[in-house]
Amino acid sequence: MRALPDVASLARLFDGFILDQWGVLHDGIRPYPGAVDCLRELHNAGKRIVVLSNTSKRETETLSLMSEIGFDTRCIDAMVSAGEEARAALKQSPPGRRCYAFTRSGDRSLLEGIGLDFVERLEEADFLAVIGSDAPARVVADYERDLRAGVTRGLPMVCANPDTARFTPQGLTEGQGVLALRYEALGGKVFYYGKPHAPIYRPCLSALGCSTDKVVAIGDSVDHDVLGAARAGIASALIPGGVHGAELGVAWGELPSQAAWRRFAANAAAQPDYLLAAFNW
Repeated sequence: MRALPDVASLARLFDGFILDQWGVLHDGIRPYPGAVDCLRELHNAGKRIVVLSNTSKRETETLSLMSEIGFDTRCIDAMVSAGEEARAALKQSPPGRRCYAFTRSGDRSLLEGIGLDFVERLEEADFLAVIGSDAPARVVADYERDLRAGVTRGLPMVCANPDTARFTPQGLTEGQGVLALRYEALGGKVFYYGKPHAPIYRPCLSALGCSTDKVVAIGDSVDHDVLGAARAGIASALIPGGVHGAELGVAWGELPSQAAWRRFAANAAAQPDYLLAAFNW
């Protein structure tokens, strides 16, 4: 476990930074202590910065939300979201026109305006799209009938956010990616957009303009941020108090003990190059 005291230590090693949002910069409602200043200091140090998020929101909407909670988005060179990538793919080459969408509170805005017809009955669909879920009010088991019906019909599924857990101020809840994983387990075909799948890193690296050995990704999820960075051939730094906090026995802003880290790392999908307690300068 190579723990670093701050992001300034990483800035001495790397020129390009790929930053996750939830669990790194903010909790969905407010910035973490020191995060706003750290983003500004990183920018002032001449570093290139991309925010890469598995959110199924549009990139412009995501930047607007970050600005509203206090971040200076002028410090960000590019915003890349899984939702925007999925939207672009479906606009260019949809697997059909009639879409049955899994949403959060009925919000279909991500895929509106690109020529799709939304259907209310799965039996009328050409394909399924996961752009949200109503967790924790509805968990994956509550979607089982629809998922099985889609598999029976042989419908492809597009997943616009592969996150299996969502970090909130109230704690962890299911991410919409669990619907896609269950669909696969039932035998369905899923097309994923976002981390840890390598294609989402291409626009990030293009925006950074750095050689891969000078790029580091900072995230709070081994299964998405760290594994995705490894697949893209770049270094990674993990903030362990995010989605893995309970498993590691730490709160946000804390580092685990050596023993706790060894137990966790033994079964982890990938290994980060560094640990950071928080996104602080």
